[in-house]
This record gives sequence, structure tokens and C-alpha cells, in this order.
Amino acid sequence: MFSATIARKVVHCVCRTSSLRPAVSTVISRGYRGDAPDPTIIEIPLPPWQERPGEPLEIKRKRLLYESRKRGMLENCILLSLFAKQYLNTMSESQLKQYDRLINEPSNDWDIYYWATAEAQPTPDVYRGEVMDMLKEFTKNKDMEQRLDAPDLEYLDKSS
Repeated sequence: MFSATIARKVVHCVCRTSSLRPAVSTVISRGYRGDAPDPTIIEIPLPPWQERPGEPLEIKRKRLLYESRKRGMLENCILLSLFAKQYLNTMSESQLKQYDRLINEPSNDWDIYYWATAEAQPTPDVYRGEVMDMLKEFTKNKDMEQRLDAPDLEYLDKSS
């Protein structure tokens, strides 16, 4: 396994000879990043989450719906897309802000999954709130629904 220093030098050399900008540099902190199992693992820097002031609520809902469906892991794709289908259109502006932060600030999708399901990990204070409570309740699946796939997109077509 490469050390972080060696890997960084290799990337910089490759980028310098091919006129590409290096993709690996200083890791940008995003509040909560999860526990890295090995400190020598290189993390690809992610842009920090930023609130989008002035974004119209309808655009925010559409963006959050897309981001709920397109996750880094299938479990969250299913969980968050079904949650979004049920709750997104009725969320208040403050709830939408909480949901936006919850699904976009943490860099590790597994953290979101563990916070929401069976409280396998304690939820950090910054993500505790009304929306996290709604998500935790939703994951209990008290009605015993089959949740095997993300919902079809037909429900988005308001003309039917």
C-alpha cells in the first residue's frame, strides 16, 4: 500500500507531465467526516457543503429529490428516495434546510445510514433535529412495507 506522501508525489508528477491539475491535495474539512480506518489512506477532497440562500423552494425540493436518489450506496438510495417521496413536498423551509445539510454535508454515506437505522451510531449534535427524528421513524417501517428499490418517477408527473 502506498503511503499518502508517495501517492501525492506520484499524482503531482503525472499531472505535471500531462498538464492536468492535481486532484489530490489538502483534504478539506467538512465538519464530520467519519472515522478513517487507516491514516495513510488518501481522501479525495470534496467541496465543502454550502447553504444556498435565495434558492427557490421548488428548485430546492427538486435538487434534494435528485440528491436523495443518487447516493454513493444502494441502501441510502432506497432509504432516502422513499423518505423524500413521502415527506419532501410537505417539508417546511427549515426542514428542507436540515435535510439538505444532513444528506450533503457528511462525506460518508455509511454514517447517515447508521445514524438513521437502529441508532447503530449516535447522531452528532449538528444533525439532530426534526428531520433526523422523521428519518429515524421512517426507517422503523412500522407498516412493514417492502422497500426493495427506489420509487418509480411517475409520482413526479403532476399531470396524472
